[in-house]
Amino acid sequence: MYDAKAIEEIVVKTIKSMSLAGDDDEIKVGVSQRHVHLSREDLDTLFGKGYELTKQKDLMGREFASNEFVTLVGPSLRAIEKVRVLGPVRKNTQVEISRTDTFVLKISPPVRPSGQIEGSERLVLVGPKGSIYLKQGVIIANRHIHLTPAYAKKHGIKDGEYVDVMVEGGNLKATKFYDVQVRVRDDFNVEMHIDTDDANAAGLKNGAKVTILKKS
Repeated sequence: MYDAKAIEEIVVKTIKSMSLAGDDDEIKVGVSQRHVHLSREDLDTLFGKGYELTKQKDLMGREFASNEFVTLVGPSLRAIEKVRVLGPVRKNTQVEISRTDTFVLKISPPVRPSGQIEGSERLVLVGPKGSIYLKQGVIIANRHIHLTPAYAKKHGIKDGEYVDVMVEGGNLKATKFYDVQVRVRDDFNVEMHIDTDDANAAGLKNGAKVTILKKS
């Protein structure tokens, strides 16, 4: 009879030996809840002409979580309420949701890097002062890692590259995420962003640690 725990420990140990990082270089996880980025025009429609988002807390990359929320309504006519708006305003409105959310809204958005919204899903957004019919802009964000230039240089990783990521066992569910996109910028922290579906599948919470694996 096989000892499942012993086998898991051997597998994790083997994969860990392939990792790029030591304990001090593990990647912190940030679990991304559903959220919305708004254009200036759409912010005016939803919240009133000239409205300015109010900051709840700072995020990386010059972004911030605001105190403002909108409601999402799909073809099912079922709503997802209190979806946080992130600032500052962008050129184009973008909605980032999880696959689980699509079952409520009855839409099928593509998995995309942030900003790639051409031909993506449609949705209705409702705010306190109005509503908009978003003809495109709804995506499921791809798994991605934000890196500082120093970390990327140390490990020989380039902006736009794709890597694999290992989640160890123990209190977590041992998991390997494939094709995680790397983004490198000087105003980033070292952090992997995944949505709530991926986090729940692996038992991950904010602040958990994962490691980048060497490419074969």
